[in-house]
Amino acid sequence: MSDATVLYEERGAVALVTLNRPDALNSFTRRMHHDLWAALDRAEANPVVRALVITGAGRGFCAGADLAEFDFEPGPDLVQRADPGPVIEQAFNPTARRLQTLRMPTIAAVNGVAAGAGASLAMCCDIAIAATGASFIQAFSKIGLVPDAGGSWLLVERLGLARAMALAMTGDKLPAAQAKEWGMVWDVSDDCVGASLAMADKLAAMPTRALVATRALLRDASTRSLSEHLDVERDTQSALGKTHDYIEGVMAFREKRPARFKGA
Repeated sequence: MSDATVLYEERGAVALVTLNRPDALNSFTRRMHHDLWAALDRAEANPVVRALVITGAGRGFCAGADLAEFDFEPGPDLVQRADPGPVIEQAFNPTARRLQTLRMPTIAAVNGVAAGAGASLAMCCDIAIAATGASFIQAFSKIGLVPDAGGSWLLVERLGLARAMALAMTGDKLPAAQAKEWGMVWDVSDDCVGASLAMADKLAAMPTRALVATRALLRDASTRSLSEHLDVERDTQSALGKTHDYIEGVMAFREKRPARFKGA
């Protein structure tokens, strides 16, 4: 439907999810969050789908929250009505958490500007590939707020404290090439959607459960001591050792043939 805020398409083992409010640079409304969750549910419900790409329609990836949804009408209770906390709790945080627990790897095809929570959305994905003209903007300080949707955590994880602090405080634009140099994105491509779909095809043919377990180990590593993390690695390896893909991978290696992974 033309008025759908999120478009969904399956290309073999890859789901392509497109944020579809191009006139508003794909900024999020509450409805758009719900439509995105429905698209993610649809991908997870199809066992054939083993990788997912998120991109934006038009010239932007995502401009964060649509401020038009906030009630700034002068009058009583303005402070309470304009409070961003509820929409973060009810929409942006669930979206960030949902992407972290998806049963398949995710790739952000950042086709244009990713501002505010839009930049957080890209960093919530496992891999990001940006268009040559894309940029990332921590726009929060310009309206008296802080990075949200995981941005204040993800920025430090990706860039280190010094770079994260300066970007978050100044709100300066980070061009795609510099974002790659600094480690915010994996690659830059003139055709970021095509490159992302190619990456997704590659990941979809790999052992999906191992990829998702890798995500969890890497994302949570900083929360544990090395000794604690060694135990989690051991337990994760033991669980994966019971999967089809582990047995198939080792047998294929021994038999010098390509492995035929099933994602199970």
